[in-house]
Amino acid sequence: MNLCSPNAVSDTMIRLSSVAALTAVLAGCLSCGSASKIGHIRQEGIAAGISLPKEELLPQVGVPDLPMADTLFVNDLDGKRIMIMKAVKDENGEMVATDVLPAAVVSARFRNVAERHGMVDLMFRITVPEQLQDDRWQIRFLPVLSILDETRLLEPVFITGKDFRRNQLRGYERYRRFLDSIVKDTTLFIDSFQLEMFIQRNLPGIYRFKTDSSYVSEAEFASEYGVTERQAIDHYTDRIRLNINRRKINRRDRMFKRYVKSPIIREGLRLDTVIQAVNGDLHFDYVQTIKTRPGLRKAMITLEGDIFEDEKKIYEMPACEALTFYISSFSTMTDNTERFLTKIIERKVNLHTACYIEFGVNSSAIEPSRGHNPEEMSRIRENLFSLMDNTDYELDSVEVTASCSPEGSFRRNRQLSLDRSESVSTHFRKMMQAYADSLNSGNGMVIGFDGAGELPVVTPVPFLSRTQPENWAMLDALVQEDTTLTRADKSLYASLSGLNNLDERELKLRKAPGYIYMREHLYPRLRTVRFDFHLHRKGMVKDTVHTTVPDTLYMNGVAALKDRDYEKALTLLRPYEDYNAAVACVSMDYNATAMSILEKLDKTARVHYLMAIVHARRGENAKAVEHYMLSCRLDRNFVHRGNLDPEISSLIKNYNLNPQNDI
Repeated sequence: MNLCSPNAVSDTMIRLSSVAALTAVLAGCLSCGSASKIGHIRQEGIAAGISLPKEELLPQVGVPDLPMADTLFVNDLDGKRIMIMKAVKDENGEMVATDVLPAAVVSARFRNVAERHGMVDLMFRITVPEQLQDDRWQIRFLPVLSILDETRLLEPVFITGKDFRRNQLRGYERYRRFLDSIVKDTTLFIDSFQLEMFIQRNLPGIYRFKTDSSYVSEAEFASEYGVTERQAIDHYTDRIRLNINRRKINRRDRMFKRYVKSPIIREGLRLDTVIQAVNGDLHFDYVQTIKTRPGLRKAMITLEGDIFEDEKKIYEMPACEALTFYISSFSTMTDNTERFLTKIIERKVNLHTACYIEFGVNSSAIEPSRGHNPEEMSRIRENLFSLMDNTDYELDSVEVTASCSPEGSFRRNRQLSLDRSESVSTHFRKMMQAYADSLNSGNGMVIGFDGAGELPVVTPVPFLSRTQPENWAMLDALVQEDTTLTRADKSLYASLSGLNNLDERELKLRKAPGYIYMREHLYPRLRTVRFDFHLHRKGMVKDTVHTTVPDTLYMNGVAALKDRDYEKALTLLRPYEDYNAAVACVSMDYNATAMSILEKLDKTARVHYLMAIVHARRGENAKAVEHYMLSCRLDRNFVHRGNLDPEISSLIKNYNLNPQNDI
């Protein structure tokens, strides 16, 4: 069969598009030749098929393109040096060198494929027998992918015959001629000669503008002519030809469907190689990359196909047997052993918070409605109530520390700070007592007994008042972070920090250019009230207890590894430098890092197998075979696992490894 490309150059053509296969029914009569040929195809059950390409055509994921040696020398578990070569055992048990010829035809309907970086390449071959090929036909193949509970259509493959393509191009040419017949310049429909003669004879004032570049407005033209410019043009326009042209414009889509029966699909074209066998069959190697997901163990590919002549479907091919791809992943080698951390539990716990309670000038009286006091005091109240209701911890005491800004004498600020601390302590102590009474419970209180051991005694949680007269440390930080103060202001402030006499320091600061700004914007932020809550764990006698808890961070990394989210898994597991971290590195192809981790671990079967993978990727075949054989001797499951990973399966094929008999 001769195939031609869209530009009419004779060539084999495979077209892929994202459109679904057409379902047009057979309409009209087929040519005698086509009818006879279709009858023979139907009678003989001839159909295209899908198969697995020969394995030497498959991409070797992670395996360098290096020549294989015929003979390898490796060490077994006992340190004994053994020879591995392309050989088989004869009837006497002796190893006899041999060379295995590759199979010419692959008849298997399944293949093991490896998942790398969360992706899997499914490679299959579409074969079109010579009997299905005809210059008059277009064959449309639709591969169907089934994974888990999902079925989706892949990009179709179109094989177009020479005559079919010629008819397509002929339709495009007819449509092009139709488009060329549409007049784009509508001024061509105006009888400009008659219009000019009329203006010259009757309106010489207007006619003079013919050689004048001056702009003539519509109103100017109408005042001289008696009608508008549009009316004059319409009068001398060939309305019949204009209407015909407009109808052509409106019929463009309909005429395209009329002339182009089978449009050429130009989007979604996949540039793959087509191989034509000696017997005349066509082979198309199709590669579909899919993203893996949790639970994905296999994928199935089936093929649907139809034959079209012109725009008519003349034959629907019978369904072919599905291809099955079994997907191997390093995530299945994850060690699910739970990891624990040693956690030290302290009996005593300290918490703290701070708020801005506003006071009057030189006053320590609480004014609940002043400024932002309602919001700030409500927040502290909620903190205290939540601690009182806590079932794990009991509140022992509360320290209250009020701070003042530097203006005024240090002695006065020290007393004012203490007075404000006591005022706040009294306010919240009464509030806690009222809350406890409303609950009719001693919750949040220190509960004891009287001397006789009979009557319950409820002691309020003690509030301890502390003083911080002037909060210079906080002022230092605010000045440093401020963006309004100049560099000179900050330098002057820093030069005063060495004065131990705080009253003298503040006095000199008043003379600084930035003092007014600091007093108005920074000083108010120094007037804080800090709360330190001292608690102890209920029922706990010792000051510290050591216990083990699950390492949730590590187990999240293991979960990500099992879900094949390798980047997340590597981020979480890399600091541990254990077996699972090595699995994540191998999955991400970080071979040097993986090997540095594996070399430090106890040499289990899994560790040996991963080391074999890394050595194979590096082209270190002797070491790769040695570690693979060791892994198989420690765990017979790796005999079968080796066929799933291309790094190991290539070694098995090239050296005829048979660990099943060697262990």
